[in-house]
Amino acid sequence: MTTETNSPRKGQAPHAVVMVLPHHFYPNEETAEDNAFQVEGGNRERTEKRAFDEVQGAVDALRAVGVTVHLFEDKGVDTPDSVFPNNWFSTHPDGRVVLYPMYAPSRRAERRDDIIDFLRESYDVAGVIDYSSFEYAEKFLEGTGAMVLDHANMAAYVTLSHRADEDLVQRFCSDFGYDPVTFETRGPDGNPIYHTNVMMNVGTKLALVGLSTIVGADKRQEIEDRLAATGRTIIDLGADQIAQFAGNALEVRTAKGLVLVLSDTALASLTPDQIEMIEAEMPLVPLHVPTIEKAGGSARCMLAGIHLKPKA
Repeated sequence: MTTETNSPRKGQAPHAVVMVLPHHFYPNEETAEDNAFQVEGGNRERTEKRAFDEVQGAVDALRAVGVTVHLFEDKGVDTPDSVFPNNWFSTHPDGRVVLYPMYAPSRRAERRDDIIDFLRESYDVAGVIDYSSFEYAEKFLEGTGAMVLDHANMAAYVTLSHRADEDLVQRFCSDFGYDPVTFETRGPDGNPIYHTNVMMNVGTKLALVGLSTIVGADKRQEIEDRLAATGRTIIDLGADQIAQFAGNALEVRTAKGLVLVLSDTALASLTPDQIEMIEAEMPLVPLHVPTIEKAGGSARCMLAGIHLKPKA
């Protein structure tokens, strides 16, 4: 295996993110069945207002530490999960953008031409690969929620579920040159964890992973060995920490260096030793998003990473 270099082609951390400011956020009934992290939203109007404020506060917090945030508003009333754009598109260091097939019908409306047009105008986009037609065959692959991508070592870590079809994982990996690393997980309800990025984050020098959620001792050891072979320090997260979204973090590159973005819920679940290990490499940037977390996603889900080269 290769190791991380300073080449933009091999950069693990995105240098910018896309976020969506929601006006009608609410925990989605269509996604509740297989998302054990999702809870009831309570009063609709109050939830919408709190979610709007939390996303705006998160944008302000990220920009304050130097993260480049491209913010888009969503005023649609039929896209309650639009705050999680990392599921419907991803960007790649080779200049390609990918559109993904979404499990819940309401989430398919999140795909937006204006965001893709913005990327074409602002970055060198070599092409758009559209897998969304697989929705007609009821095959789904929900972006960098379903796949945790190791760009430096060209590996795609995927816990198989309704939202991550194995055939589509193989198709993506063949098209983009990634090695598929698939496995099964068991979440707090005993069912497969709905998205890989809830239980795993792979950064430049660190990997936060809930090893205990991986089914099978041999497979668990394989994942641990594979991550260790890349030279990363592994921070093993307990099941209770996964339930508090400690795995749902994203490393982002700023002009001053790397930061690790997570929620304050996730940060509160980390031990002092784990925090010390992370802060030895980069600052932690906690976001206050408890209302957003009611939908079963957290800080990382809110960030669609940009790996494209900016236009001159």
